Amino acid sequence: MIFNSLLGQFKQAQATRKLIRELRQLDDRELNDLGISRYDIPEIARGSLQSGICR
Repeated sequence: MIFNSLLGQFKQAQATRKLIRELRQLDDRELNDLGISRYDIPEIARGSLQSGICR
């Protein structure tokens, strides 16, 4: 039970880091087209994964 919870948290943290890495590879124009700023990337990555938008 605890192991599954820890594994789930690890996988979510890993997915968040991957999404942050991918978004940081975009240039400012591409980010602007998506309606986000570079400053917001970590918050957006955490929020979209927690809400299930990106899986």
